Amino acid sequence: MPETATLQVQGKTYTLPIVIGTENEVAVDISKLRAESGVITLDDGYGNTGSCRSAITFIDGEKGILRYRGIPIERIAEHSTFPEAAWLLIYGELPTAEQLECWSDLLSRHEMLHEGLYKHYDGFPSQSHPMAILSAMINAASCYTPEIIKMESPETFQSAAARLLSKTRTIAAAAYKASIGQPLVYPKPHLDYCANFLHMMFSIPFRDYEPDPEIVDALQLILVLHADHEQNCSTSTVRMVASSGANLFASCAAGVCALWGPLHGGANAAVIEMLQYIHESGMSVKDYVAKVKDKTSHIKLMGFGHRVYKNYDPRARIIKQAADRVLNKLQINDPMLDLARALEEAALSDSYFQEKKLYPNVDFYSGIIMRAIGIPLEMFTVMFAIGRMPGWIANWKEVWEGQTRIYRPRQVYTGPALREYVSIGQRRLVPIPGLSGEVAVSGACR
Repeated sequence: MPETATLQVQGKTYTLPIVIGTENEVAVDISKLRAESGVITLDDGYGNTGSCRSAITFIDGEKGILRYRGIPIERIAEHSTFPEAAWLLIYGELPTAEQLECWSDLLSRHEMLHEGLYKHYDGFPSQSHPMAILSAMINAASCYTPEIIKMESPETFQSAAARLLSKTRTIAAAAYKASIGQPLVYPKPHLDYCANFLHMMFSIPFRDYEPDPEIVDALQLILVLHADHEQNCSTSTVRMVASSGANLFASCAAGVCALWGPLHGGANAAVIEMLQYIHESGMSVKDYVAKVKDKTSHIKLMGFGHRVYKNYDPRARIIKQAADRVLNKLQINDPMLDLARALEEAALSDSYFQEKKLYPNVDFYSGIIMRAIGIPLEMFTVMFAIGRMPGWIANWKEVWEGQTRIYRPRQVYTGPALREYVSIGQRRLVPIPGLSGEVAVSGACR
């Protein structure tokens, strides 16, 4: 007999099924609780709520485990390219040589943007954030192939997925070029995914950028390590939008907007901003670490610790080696990169951070690598979006293939109880939090 849980509410007992995942994750199924009892559960922020059943990515934060489709991230990082990792996430199996060749050809075939799309860049102010441009242009790109976004067959899906994955890097590089007033650079079909992106970012009409293979490998590693991370804020957003029946492009554009938030995709940029603060203030690393430990200072150590991982972030172990190789290879004289190494050493050797398990995470090292490569700070979150695109596509596909109902969370209402409508002449001024001065006193708007 299947294992169950019981819940007692207002004198009545309800039997709830127990669901056990592949890795022995235990969940109480409450999907019929409201229908049977009129009661819902409350979990602000969904930190204890399983929103779906997914076969894509497994994380064990306590043990520091991350697997894509059952394969440890360490093996994928060692052996896979970004296109291969994308195929694995989207289709569930490692591709054969023929499948990978076909997939890579599709990515090359769809790397160009419609010429009409390039004109859109003229409409954005030069100071526009690249994430705003990326989300808008992903939606705009779908307008040029309306037959693709209907998803009427597996073949249509593959074409749409390849277009989205390939064009995202072209859109991102063009957004950067537009922001600095340089001519947009077209992709080159003979270059691989990452080398092509670097070419479009850093080439100029009279001089092509020739990326060092070690730099290309480091960028590829960043993308692979960010390709999926279970039901985070942006991935959950993609699934939420997908459940409405929205197309792949619209759903992933929503994911870009969710990732834009500084509490989600801005972590790697926050690392560099922290290093800039230390450098410009003239503070020593020792003094900064002391302030971090002082709870009254409100100074944080960015790029250390992780909400999910209560152990060392497995991605950080991998990317640290790449960071060391890139910095040694480029021999860059950058005081902030020197600060990063000093900060890493100070934190790792300090018992305070060891006891709290505040180890460097993937954002700490990816930010350092991207700065060394020359990717500007405002593009850091865009790089995250490019890397996360395969996971978003895979999660959209999972919803598309299995979801039949639109996602619709419930709430616990805490507003006023039933009350009467008051005519305007009888209303009294009620102070409104956040409004001050004349508005708060007289109610006038300016």
